[in-house]
Amino acid sequence: MDSKTTCEIALTHLKNNQFITAHNLFLTQAESLRKTELLKSALFFMLAAKCKSKHGKESKDEIKQAGDLFLKYSKSKNVSNVRGALLCASKCFLILGEFDKAKEAYQHAKSIVSTTPESTRPVVIIDDSKAIALKLQSYVEKLGYKEILVYETGKSGLRGCQTLFSENKKPLVLLDMGLPDVDGDVVASKLLKENATVQIIVITADEKTTKRVNKTISSGVTAFIQKPFTLDELKKAIDIAESEYSLLQ
Repeated sequence: MDSKTTCEIALTHLKNNQFITAHNLFLTQAESLRKTELLKSALFFMLAAKCKSKHGKESKDEIKQAGDLFLKYSKSKNVSNVRGALLCASKCFLILGEFDKAKEAYQHAKSIVSTTPESTRPVVIIDDSKAIALKLQSYVEKLGYKEILVYETGKSGLRGCQTLFSENKKPLVLLDMGLPDVDGDVVASKLLKENATVQIIVITADEKTTKRVNKTISSGVTAFIQKPFTLDELKKAIDIAESEYSLLQ
């Protein structure tokens, strides 16, 4: 069975809450590719970690393996998307609490010129503040995105994303934590359950050190922005999301 088929089967198990079966499939693939395909191996370790955390188990071992492999890949000669690998490594180290390593990888990534984001990819904005939603929409339009969907509630945002998933589209989600009907962390969890590889940028007034934010970051969201945010901070978060997305293609 090839890697693509195994991944599809494992993702089906993950969607059906069969976390241990999915974890074992992802882990087997990660181990088999460790010496030959660093990037794929790292991504499989991340997916294995996702399954383990969903099962309520500690996933630091898998995340550490992924972070080290992303970093090793970024140091290889003649490889593409070094910036994306460094950003993914930084994310892994951040989850592990290895802040110095996370900062070093992130600073290195920042020194590499980013590429133009994929403008055909849909952007979903879920925020009940019309002013903030308009600000977000205006900025992503300037970045070249054409398909932009705005929702004021968590439930409507979930339905919108589910529709895109059913159309085999892969949206970038800008998600407010303080929604009127469903908290953003719940929305993020449900989206990741629907599609484990979706990129979610969380926007919140909470401090990064709060329990809710830490739990949401550990669940697999791509980036975090604290209100009030600047356009530069949003740009950096979108760069991270696009780099992660490109690695998964």
